[in-house]
Amino acid sequence: MMTRNGFITLLVVLVLTALVQSVVIVRDTEKAILLKLGAFERTLEPGLNFKIPFIDTVTKFEARIRSLDTPPDRVLSSEAKPLNVDSFVKYKIVDAETYYTSTNGGQSRVAEDTLQRRIKDKLRNEFGKRTLIEVVSGDRDGLMLALKNSLGEDSAQLGVEIIDFRVKRIDFEREIRASVFERMKTERNRIAEQLRAEGRETAEKIRADADKQRTIILANATKEAEKVRGEGDATATATYAEAYNRDPEFYDFTRSLKAYKNTFNDEGDILLIDPDSDYFKYLNKSEPE
Repeated sequence: MMTRNGFITLLVVLVLTALVQSVVIVRDTEKAILLKLGAFERTLEPGLNFKIPFIDTVTKFEARIRSLDTPPDRVLSSEAKPLNVDSFVKYKIVDAETYYTSTNGGQSRVAEDTLQRRIKDKLRNEFGKRTLIEVVSGDRDGLMLALKNSLGEDSAQLGVEIIDFRVKRIDFEREIRASVFERMKTERNRIAEQLRAEGRETAEKIRADADKQRTIILANATKEAEKVRGEGDATATATYAEAYNRDPEFYDFTRSLKAYKNTFNDEGDILLIDPDSDYFKYLNKSEPE
């Protein structure tokens, strides 16, 4: 027969067990839902939550970003050219209730299988709208954005959000690989020639502008030089005129001496001139020592 102390101990254990079973801690990196007798009751917020032991159960899901690497899939371009496309998608759970109900109780394998099927459908649709050249040399970022947006429209039915969608690799069938590479080469050559033509045009504009600036600079320099030269000549003329007016006789004398010096610069110089010429005016006036 159970003693009083044993009964109290059993009661305390049951109470503690009930308290432990009634407390639920949800981390920030988790999504959690409360099920009452197996039926959805409510979504639990991060932090401390409570439930009724043995009646309520809690199911938790990883709320951080997940990666789904899909196997390579064979798709056709708009010209019916076969391509092998390898891609991956990043997603996270945003609606725990929808995720739980759409995946048969939160089975991640069911969600990933569903996403893979939808990814294959979206790849076929988007690649089927584009030619081989557009796939190879076109806007790859635009293609992946279109795939992400298209897949995101359906992802809400699973309770997940598509964070990113990337095409890792595009392989061509052996029979079209050579033609694809040739097209790629032609396209790159066209772009290179276009860039070279633009470069030549820019160079011509730069040279023409440089020649124009050079002509303007030289013209302005010549104009300024002529202006300075004219001002210098005017100043020199005014200086000579002022000096001449102060003593015309001395000015004539110094000019005659300069003329004599320039005329008889070398010993062999000979000058035939009339002795009574004004040229010898100051020599005729000089007295012998």
